[in-house]
Amino acid sequence: MRVIKYGESSLIVTVYTRDSGRQAYIISGTRSKKSTKRAILQPLFLVNLVAYHKDTRELHRIKEIKNYPVYQNIPFDVLKSMQSLFISEILYKTLREQESSPKLFDFLKSSLLFFDLTEGSLSDFHLFFLFRLSGYLGFLPDMRQSGCKGYFDMRQGMVVPIKPVHSSFINIEATNVLSLMAGLKIEELTTIKISRNMRGYLTNKFVEYYRLHLENMGEIKSLKVLQEVFM
Repeated sequence: MRVIKYGESSLIVTVYTRDSGRQAYIISGTRSKKSTKRAILQPLFLVNLVAYHKDTRELHRIKEIKNYPVYQNIPFDVLKSMQSLFISEILYKTLREQESSPKLFDFLKSSLLFFDLTEGSLSDFHLFFLFRLSGYLGFLPDMRQSGCKGYFDMRQGMVVPIKPVHSSFINIEATNVLSLMAGLKIEELTTIKISRNMRGYLTNKFVEYYRLHLENMGEIKSLKVLQEVFM
């Protein structure tokens, strides 16, 4: 979810929906002091909404909106909030289609609910999330050759035995971590431990990997904040 000001009292909200993909909505009266709607329009919040849709328009109007399910931990946990801000910006830059993708939507929802409700350290959640999300976007890392030591070539999207001549690759140690992540189930995230330096390295490399495979992705501004907190 992304929010920008519109007029004197309204907001334009970008939402990824299960039935219609990415959509933009206008919500009136949300910037007044008495309005309670602004509190629910936060990055990655899950909402139920009733809207007036017209196929001829790019901007639709929301009639009703509420948080559902309501997050229990993300808004009150600084580390989870920072990861959520980063993931939200990634999604805004990558999910551009106004088409239904129920499988992608269900992945997003189930992953975020797990992230919110799971206790314990989930410092590496954003890495797992970016790895899995790339599959829905069409460039899931091919880790089938990771049985032997190798380098992950980000241009080819696969593990290669010889160090590439270009700079768009992931080193051997980090490639081994990616191999581990490839076989990991989300509920097993709390069982792995990635060092702070490795987490920082892989986060930067994932952003680079996304940029290689998606046009006009631009700068991820929240990356710097995430680096200060986690790396």
